[in-house]
Amino acid sequence: MTNALTIGIIGGSGMLGRAIAHALLNRMVLPASDLWISSRSGQHTGFEQFPDVNMTTDNAQLCDACEIVILAVPPALAPRIGVHVPGKLVISVMAGMTIGELQALTGSHRVVRAMSSPAAELGLAYSPWHASPAIDADDRDRVTSIFSACGATDEIGDENHLDHFTAMTGPVPGFVAFYAQCMIDYAVKAGIPPEIADRAIRQLFFSAGTMLAHGEASPADHVQQMIDYAGTTAAGLIAMKNSPIPDAIAEGLGAAVEKARNIR
Repeated sequence: MTNALTIGIIGGSGMLGRAIAHALLNRMVLPASDLWISSRSGQHTGFEQFPDVNMTTDNAQLCDACEIVILAVPPALAPRIGVHVPGKLVISVMAGMTIGELQALTGSHRVVRAMSSPAAELGLAYSPWHASPAIDADDRDRVTSIFSACGATDEIGDENHLDHFTAMTGPVPGFVAFYAQCMIDYAVKAGIPPEIADRAIRQLFFSAGTMLAHGEASPADHVQQMIDYAGTTAAGLIAMKNSPIPDAIAEGLGAAVEKARNIR
């Protein structure tokens, strides 16, 4: 990280906060002694392998000790965290909390609103973020370093799009797992043993995800290549494209976006 600074994570023992903390520690973005975690218990549970991490139940103590404060509590709890950090860099991964709300909550103008996922612990999250006008080039380097440790990241220009990313990329594995479940259910109804169906579909999604992540072809390219090949997959894809499935997926994502905008 450029000009590495002490980082504190409020809600750092929760699923997302802990995943981000482990990503930072496992990829050596900072030493454990420069990381602070605030949680209701103040215990090292989940951080036993990092005894030098500073644990506290006092958010004010964390804020005094850290130059960068990451907010990873459920958004409904945000009004009760008691954070006042004027001038410090604040990064929020709380769904639905706008830049303006975060500035009012923390007293800081240096605010970044982001979205990530528990896949951060494996370095597999996608973490888009949007910055307030007060964020400078050094801050951008720090934010990029933090979220690069979690996986892939982009700064996005339209804050409203974060609600869409909350719906699309936040629920890991969420929607992908639902599609996998549908395929497993189909296989089981055809008489395939459940454990074999489960293993086959898990491997399918692992291989497909790896190919999509590392190949140059886009998802649309893969679909068209299969259709052009005119084999068994083409028959299935054409039937799906002509079915209500695309609209149903869009409807589901739309419902998730609406929830993100009204989560509190």
